[in-house]
Amino acid sequence: MDLKRLRFAIVGCGRISGFHLDALAANRDEAEVAAVCDVVPERAESAARKAGGVPWFTSLDEMLRAGGFDVVSVCTPSGLHPEHGIAAAEAGYHVLTEKPVGIDLPRVDRLIDTCDRKGVRLFTVLQNRLNPTVQLLRQALDKGRFGKPCFVEVNVFWTRPQDYYDQAPWRGTWALDGGAFMNQASHYVDLAQWLGGDVDEVVSLTGTLGRDIEAEDTGAAVVRFKSGAIGTLNVTMLVYPKNLEGSITMMGLRGTARVGGIALNRIEQWDFDQYQDEDREVREAGYTPPTVYGHGHAGYYRNVIDVLRGRAEPSSDGREGRRSLELILAIYESAREGRPVKL
Repeated sequence: MDLKRLRFAIVGCGRISGFHLDALAANRDEAEVAAVCDVVPERAESAARKAGGVPWFTSLDEMLRAGGFDVVSVCTPSGLHPEHGIAAAEAGYHVLTEKPVGIDLPRVDRLIDTCDRKGVRLFTVLQNRLNPTVQLLRQALDKGRFGKPCFVEVNVFWTRPQDYYDQAPWRGTWALDGGAFMNQASHYVDLAQWLGGDVDEVVSLTGTLGRDIEAEDTGAAVVRFKSGAIGTLNVTMLVYPKNLEGSITMMGLRGTARVGGIALNRIEQWDFDQYQDEDREVREAGYTPPTVYGHGHAGYYRNVIDVLRGRAEPSSDGREGRRSLELILAIYESAREGRPVKL
């Protein structure tokens, strides 16, 4: 492994890959893009130019055989993440997948098992955990400032017009994508568990109310955490005329906090029974993100670099990605069968 820079190869040069290229550029002191791959030659060539003229490929197998890198970042459609991650791991490379880690548990388990067997790392991009606002929330939780947990509310009220889905035939399909819970809200499902704890059971409703897609554009779920607390997850991609809110509210017997804005970028409520020094940071923690993706990819790549250098533990790995996927699939099962589902 290059002691100066970790070399990343990117497979899948669609919309999300730009955030990965920018994140690697922001970490150029210790990381670089070494190759890119996409089945559409024009996309691969464009990404290669953006990365400074690196080699580009239209076949993942060819890129893996060519080598010259340490980590493969998988930015292909969600349903292909396990397949492409397994191929990279079998070739001996560390694997970084965009969220979700996959869309079904058996294939995700095969990916995790393959990475374990080959002795390579598996990372899942859940960058919202690194938001300064969310970090303050986690810090308060770890200190027990909420007291007994009572309620967690997650809202993802965004808009995805029909032309967004029409840009790529895999979007909104059950085979490769899933709907609002699986795609747009997966970060928030992760945070509900990361902050609220393990879920005992869920009951949900979903619907396809305004978009011509197979999966849901709107849904609501009620969960009971193993702590006894109750939670709600409310999601829609039909807000008019633009993204409205991406938030999480936590309530306990000794504290209430709400992180909101359009993408968890602003602390809107922060009340605890006792003052602590970090409360002074609340006002400065907010920021204005360029998009609902925020600035988190650069921070996530920094964590990956630190892990591979032996300086840190991963902020989210493949098993954490599996954990949120299990809840999303339980939400879908409950909506489909009209009954509560135990986890």
